[in-house]
Amino acid sequence: MKIIVCMKQVPASSKIEVDPENGTLKRDGAETKTNPFDLYGLETALRIREKLGGTITVLTMGPNQATEMVRDAYAMGADDAVILSDRKFAGSDVLATSYTLSQGIKAIGDYDLIICGKQTTDGDTAQIGPAIAEHLHLPHTAWVSELVNVSEEAIEVRQDLGSETQISRMKFPCLITVDKDIFVPRLPSYRRMRETKEREIKIFTYEDMPNKDLSRYGLVGSPTTVEKIFPPEVSKEQINLDGTPDEKAEAIVNLFKEKRFL
Repeated sequence: MKIIVCMKQVPASSKIEVDPENGTLKRDGAETKTNPFDLYGLETALRIREKLGGTITVLTMGPNQATEMVRDAYAMGADDAVILSDRKFAGSDVLATSYTLSQGIKAIGDYDLIICGKQTTDGDTAQIGPAIAEHLHLPHTAWVSELVNVSEEAIEVRQDLGSETQISRMKFPCLITVDKDIFVPRLPSYRRMRETKEREIKIFTYEDMPNKDLSRYGLVGSPTTVEKIFPPEVSKEQINLDGTPDEKAEAIVNLFKEKRFL
């Protein structure tokens, strides 16, 4: 079983700079963390490998600092990793990002299953996984909350659709996106961290992509543009209330009415 897990580094806080020219986030040098949903994806891959054997390759797109995330994935049990890193990929929207990742998957080669987290905590579109599958012409299932069964030929999963659930069965190769709590992600192992500290992390650039049509990548390949993006404003207003408890309660209710919370 050859599994590819798509992962991403996301901002660790709301304090991140925005490029005023193109409205994209400045990711170089920003404090980051692994997208939480992708940890569920990696844990799902590890559980499948424990049952069927095989290999797990982590795929991500971003600056070279993504190596930190990959090292943590190695410490959790991933076998290989590829980072797609090139200035030509910068500023990608959902379409360009999913296309670039699909080309990275083609460059990796043979695979049976692609696993993505349901969504990322920065873009929050939940569209990347299904879009990758469409680029690769693969069957796919989103919002997977449970692995019902997995064999050498196919995977059977349960989808959480809000008001109802659905069980889907797909033959390999295919793609799934997993929801939180499908499994509890394991902690990185200190022993594996030491064992894998010198393990190779492959860097693929634009020149490694099977399709070198520049109009499909980065800002040039992004049909959607951000009109405005800005960090959330942090404001603190402190009000001291005097009087009896009843007077304070009435003052709080009046404040809520003034702010139109009631």
